[in-house]
Amino acid sequence: QVRLVESGGGLVQPGGSLRLSCAASGSIFSINPTAWYRQAPGKQRELVALITSGVTTNYADSVKGRFAISRDSAKNTLYLRMDSLKPEDTAVYYCHGADSRGIGSWGQGTQVTVSS
Repeated sequence: QVRLVESGGGLVQPGGSLRLSCAASGSIFSINPTAWYRQAPGKQRELVALITSGVTTNYADSVKGRFAISRDSAKNTLYLRMDSLKPEDTAVYYCHGADSRGIGSWGQGTQVTVSS
């Protein structure tokens, strides 16, 4: 099972930017989609952005035009660029990916807090 480690979270003012990274211990991009999710206090985990093996991307309506998902296959790393951050973006952000057998893994999460 591949191991995923997120980083890059923190405290940022409204309107600011962050870039999250998710480093995988093995290849996760060749077959299955990889994605970023988030979970705010008292709410269910929700899909934020997804990138397929063919590099097609999809975004939640709430982040379209502000967030960008990308990947570096050579580094087995997934990214989430977040611009124009809003207080409602505050959440723990998780990456999800699967190995070549389709076995999925979650990272431990990274906290993003948007507050003045």
